[in-house]
Amino acid sequence: MPRILIFANGELPDLELARDLISDDDLLIAADGGTRHILALGLTPHVIIGDLDSTSVDIQPLTKRGTQVIEFSRDKDATDLELALDHALALNPTEIRIIAALGGRLDQTLANIALLATPQPTPIALDDGVQEIFFCRDQARVRGSRGDIVSLIPWGGEVTGVLTENLRWPLVSETLHPNKTRGISNEMLGEEASVKIGTGLLLIVHHRAISGH
Repeated sequence: MPRILIFANGELPDLELARDLISDDDLLIAADGGTRHILALGLTPHVIIGDLDSTSVDIQPLTKRGTQVIEFSRDKDATDLELALDHALALNPTEIRIIAALGGRLDQTLANIALLATPQPTPIALDDGVQEIFFCRDQARVRGSRGDIVSLIPWGGEVTGVLTENLRWPLVSETLHPNKTRGISNEMLGEEASVKIGTGLLLIVHHRAISGH
């Protein structure tokens, strides 16, 4: 199964930057209201999942073009995004990118980030073209440009043995604490930076330094 892009119903700050994230062979899944973002890009979702309470578009023409609709009751115990993520994981893709899962309601944003915390064999990240968010459990690479901002945030407890390369302010076998801001707003020195940790779970927030934004 190729890569899967899931479109949530959050904010999409720049449509063209989001377009740059999409490849021709990506499978596009809309989590209910995320359908609007896919249509705004001039594309057709392969799958729409949710209780359809946030979808303001007419779905019937989409089904005629081959879109699969998986509808759930409004009295469900999970968000539309969680349902879409579960469906995507069952397809065993090479990678999952969740688009437009940030901004708007803070509770939804935090819940969307928390969905990534469960260990999965499939690499998963939130991305909107401007910001990329993912977890590091052992080691990770951040690919971007010189001047990009990278923040390292301990998740659920302290993170020990933090070692970074190609960041302006290096961390060398340090411990990051969840009630401190030691890992916030570092800067990339080139097109790639690396992070390694000893124990814990580390949230990486990569903010791209895009000209004109």
